[in-house]
Amino acid sequence: MLKRPHFKEYVMARLIAMAVLLFLLFSLLLFVIVKETATLLLVVGILAFAFSLFIFAIARGAKRMQNELVTINTYLNNLDNIEKIDYKTHFFTQEFEEINQNLIKVLKKSKKREDIKQRYNAKLKLKNRQRSDMLSAIAHEFRNPIASIMGYSQTLQDDPGIPEALREKFLEKIYNNGNKIESLLARLIMWNKFESKETTLHKTSFDIYLLANEAKVSLQEKYPNREIVIQGESSLIEADRTLMEVVLKNLIENALKYSKEKVEVIIENGTVSIIDKGVGIGEKELDKVTKKFYRSGIHSWDNSMGLGLSIVKTILSLHGSKLEIQSTKGEGSTFSFKI
Repeated sequence: MLKRPHFKEYVMARLIAMAVLLFLLFSLLLFVIVKETATLLLVVGILAFAFSLFIFAIARGAKRMQNELVTINTYLNNLDNIEKIDYKTHFFTQEFEEINQNLIKVLKKSKKREDIKQRYNAKLKLKNRQRSDMLSAIAHEFRNPIASIMGYSQTLQDDPGIPEALREKFLEKIYNNGNKIESLLARLIMWNKFESKETTLHKTSFDIYLLANEAKVSLQEKYPNREIVIQGESSLIEADRTLMEVVLKNLIENALKYSKEKVEVIIENGTVSIIDKGVGIGEKELDKVTKKFYRSGIHSWDNSMGLGLSIVKTILSLHGSKLEIQSTKGEGSTFSFKI
């Protein structure tokens, strides 16, 4: 393929060809007009010098224009790789200067679009990772209760003569695992509502102390052998009663799961504190426990999907409050909030 000439080469080739042609024509004309040889040589010499200066001046201008074109081409070649616009070239001609300014605008818009695209891709990757985490958590947490239900049901089906007491025990296990699945689904639906910003507060005035006692009664049906102690005083608050019940139940149940001793709920001066003497939380984990799908791994039997404290944190945030956590590894934890 024929290689195209550079701008300067093209201009100089045309210019020199034209200059030589004109020089020959003028020289021929002078040869006819001027009769004296000395004068003829002097005039031809001056003419040659003038043409040489003209060609030199045009060559310099062409070189500058070629450099400007090279600079503009550099913009275009590196459009995708330039991290920072730092060109300070001042162009020789107004047209090239305008082209330069327009290219800088195009480059800025291009980088802006690229930044927007990268941020969008980052958000998309985060959403995909969260979706993957959610599916993984759902599969993991639903597997155990479903396996238990299937196992106990298969046993009852295969052995019609099973003793009545054992039958009742198996049916109770099936019922309890069904409740676990229902609880997991309820948490998942609530978390999804929070994620999609569909939750609205329905605030009423109620006694948080009485609500804590109601949560205690409900949880002691599930944990009949555990002790939950409510201490403190009546305290009227303005909040969404249904969501605050979720907060109390999640925090108290969390304390029951991670400790074997009694769980205390203390309500004083509008502050609610849930105290346990359980395994505690390491300093490195304090910032992680309220994140979605985070589980410490201490209790493999805990079918919570790691959403409990995340839901608590979100509900308190909707009420303009926050969850305070104080914990010592091996000694226990205190979860508190104030509405």
